[in-house]
Amino acid sequence: MTIRLYDTSARQIRDFTPLRPGCVSIYLCGATVQAAPHIGHVRSYLDFDILRRWLTYRGYDVTFIRNVTDIDDKILVKSEETGEPWWSIGYRNERAFNFGYDVLGCLRPTYEPRATGHIPEMVDMMRVLIERGHAYAADGNVYFDVKSFPGYLQLSNQELDNLRQPEGEGETGKRDPRDFAMWKAAKPGEPSWETPWGPGRPGWHLECSAMAHKYLGTAFDIHGGGVDLVFPHHENEIAQAKAYGDDFAAYWVHNGWVTMSGEKMSKSLGNSVLVSEMVKTWRPIVLRYYLGTPHYRSMIEYSEEALREAESAFARIEGFMQRVVEKAGGPVNPAPEVPPAFAEAMDDDLGVPQALAVVHTTVRQGNSALTADDKEAAVARLAEVRAMLGVLGLDPLDEQWAGGADRGEDLHGVVDSLVRLVLDQRQAARTRKDYATADGIRDELQQSGLVIEDTPSGPRWELGPR
Repeated sequence: MTIRLYDTSARQIRDFTPLRPGCVSIYLCGATVQAAPHIGHVRSYLDFDILRRWLTYRGYDVTFIRNVTDIDDKILVKSEETGEPWWSIGYRNERAFNFGYDVLGCLRPTYEPRATGHIPEMVDMMRVLIERGHAYAADGNVYFDVKSFPGYLQLSNQELDNLRQPEGEGETGKRDPRDFAMWKAAKPGEPSWETPWGPGRPGWHLECSAMAHKYLGTAFDIHGGGVDLVFPHHENEIAQAKAYGDDFAAYWVHNGWVTMSGEKMSKSLGNSVLVSEMVKTWRPIVLRYYLGTPHYRSMIEYSEEALREAESAFARIEGFMQRVVEKAGGPVNPAPEVPPAFAEAMDDDLGVPQALAVVHTTVRQGNSALTADDKEAAVARLAEVRAMLGVLGLDPLDEQWAGGADRGEDLHGVVDSLVRLVLDQRQAARTRKDYATADGIRDELQQSGLVIEDTPSGPRWELGPR
């Protein structure tokens, strides 16, 4: 068994060999909490949640770090615009992000450090970099000297002579316009922390280098994030960390965007779709299926039509699972191992689309077994499907989803009672051979979004595709 991953730094798929046998360490760039998350934000963590689950299935002990950027230019701008304290904006939106992760079934990180909780680590890193000639203080700011680090821009494969470094307001005193800010001098009314170079606040890039060092040490296995972070964020992280003396990340894994009309989904473009609103219309497990089943490096073009297709595809899986459970007369546990074809797909750069094809093939085989009244084969296929969906975080029979958060079980019993009353009326009409009335009741139920199936044990209902 060899897991292979596309490494951005190598620009090719590589065999994955962890630094410590049996253990995997991952650092994922998390949320900048200036606003509530849209589905493009949670797509990144969802992709890495699947990677984490697969590594765990393969027997690794995974340490997973996801940071929170709770001090940032955008947060401070929002604070100035609204009059709300910066820390209040950050905390409220951090909770909104955690809701988005939780409602879509993502596992909690091992640690989730905040930038503002790690100022001493950042100050220590700057002190060492200044001593070694890789950074310098100017006008209360601290900048990284990019020409002092020969490996700069290797990740993004750019030429230094052609570089245009993004620059923020108040970044004065640079020796070279391509140098980037590690620490920003305090402005009136802004939060600040004391340092040997004057009061100020951290730059975006410094926090991740410092926190990765604290929680994962001088070297770790995988650094993840969206492809939009390759430059400048990840490039600058590498420069800071390696100039400090760390080996830093062995593999760089990046996920694609969620786009609308061909553009990256973002708050600034006004084309974002908030998770909190999406889950009012779409079942969270369906939203996870939609966001998590394309290949992690691909772009997802958002559309309601694509979501409806995902809903229909997942409904076919669920329908099979429900029928087998009824046939078996009770729960069916997941198989101890996933089918070899599924494992082969997942090992090959986390090939979820190919792995999902194995799921659907197994469902079709299970449906054929049901048609042939082969209970043993149907149960075996369901066990395999549950094992595969469990790895993807998509098993609707798992307590994570069956507990009610996804299906609204508080209302399910009420709806079931009402539907049963109508179905009893339909059955009474069939008994007296009033088939027109019986068919009319069925049609009305279907128009309400319910699918009615007559089974040997009586009629059953489920929510149909919208």
